[in-house]
Amino acid sequence: MHELLSTAEMARADAAAIAGGVPGIRLMEAAGRAVADAVATRFPLATRVAVLCGPGNNGGDGFVAARVLRERGFRVRLGLLGDVGALKGDAAEAAARCPVPAEPLSPEILADAGVVVDALFGAGLARPLEGVAAEMVRVVTAARLPVVAVDLPSGISGDTGQVLGCAFEAIASVTFFRRKPGHLLLPGRRHCGAVRVVDIGIPGAVLGGIAPQTFVDEPALWRAHYPVPRLDAHKYGRGHALVLSGPATRTGAARLAAGAALRAGAGLVTLASPGDALAVNAAHLTAVMLRKVDTPGDLAAMLADARFNAVALGPAFGVGAATREFVAVALGGARTVVLDADALTSFAGDAAALAALVGAAGEAFAVLTPHEGEFHRLFPQIAAGSKLDRARAAAAATGAVVLLKGPDTVVAAPDGRAAIAENAPPWLATAGSGDVLAGIVTGLAAAGMPAFEAAAAAVWMHGEAANAVGPGLIAEDLAPALRGVVAGLVSP
Repeated sequence: MHELLSTAEMARADAAAIAGGVPGIRLMEAAGRAVADAVATRFPLATRVAVLCGPGNNGGDGFVAARVLRERGFRVRLGLLGDVGALKGDAAEAAARCPVPAEPLSPEILADAGVVVDALFGAGLARPLEGVAAEMVRVVTAARLPVVAVDLPSGISGDTGQVLGCAFEAIASVTFFRRKPGHLLLPGRRHCGAVRVVDIGIPGAVLGGIAPQTFVDEPALWRAHYPVPRLDAHKYGRGHALVLSGPATRTGAARLAAGAALRAGAGLVTLASPGDALAVNAAHLTAVMLRKVDTPGDLAAMLADARFNAVALGPAFGVGAATREFVAVALGGARTVVLDADALTSFAGDAAALAALVGAAGEAFAVLTPHEGEFHRLFPQIAAGSKLDRARAAAAATGAVVLLKGPDTVVAAPDGRAAIAENAPPWLATAGSGDVLAGIVTGLAAAGMPAFEAAAAAVWMHGEAANAVGPGLIAEDLAPALRGVVAGLVSP
């Protein structure tokens, strides 16, 4: 699996490698050469390169890149933020080895440049760009000069992906050892361009002492838990998912979720429908079964059957006190409960009440699937921090797995684990796609996946199905497209 390292964790990895006997200048040489390689593969010899160096180790990488590019026949001009005499450690050594004279950083460095190497700050920036650094961003952006960034475009937080004042927009970023959350979280991901991760000599063993808790959402993270049916499998052994429908005029969302749950892997799926919606639901259902449920008591009677081992509640269900009662009943047994849409909005501003229900549920495993609007309604007190921070805070506060949706969906568990998705295409921004996602989570949970892994797998599968459909996607396309995604996961 691919870990994501915060800036503090990356600093620990560097320090551990150096303490283990890898000279820091060797790491810097490897990093700078990788940056030079990235420039050389995109631009012809004799291109004029403007290398913008900062006062720290990111700038040291830039000095190495400038030297190597000069050796390869590129025309290089180097601008330094600060004074060469103020450089320390490995950065000072890299500057001493570089034959390209360091000029004061200014827009003049960009004269006739065909490409810019951004080695100003990288991932460690903690405050907005200002002064000449901010001016360089404005001039480079206005001139539409291509930028190759060292580690991360300057102005982007490596931990949050947020723009700190202003930031370069790179065509490519070269990072080292592991990516940072800011490479995946928006808007940082838009600024990074094509990201290449380079091995510069940091031993993978250093991760043992860091124990990272943030990961790329990809099959390697959860494949060991993916429910591949055995040769002797039967439908009753693959789990029975229950999806609750809204009233007669609002039934489509629940049917989207139910169909996705069945396609994702549940052996059986039942749609619990109000009496006034039975006819409309029956007219659209085939493999999904149908039961009448009008009250929380009706639901409790159904869930007395322990074979219903996963429940989805919320899509177009209705907002209010009655929905809260249904949620309380659903959480009252040993099963995974996926709460989406109206089930979340019914607790707007009262996340503590929802957390109390989750905590009292004992063996229940809740998964909350808000989009940003629903998240802010449910957790108005969790407004600060990155998307990753907010999802983690909500998971810790409620004891539930939180799936915070968007083009950079984050899945966070109460124990601190988190995964960030990067495979969602823009076509998923369409009505009903979230209902399908809730259904996929429910189907995987019914088939036996733990809650965090089911949520992370569902997000990835949702994105892959959308990629398979492509432009013009509507929500009804997603469940059929899951067939190819599932086939890829179970093939040897």
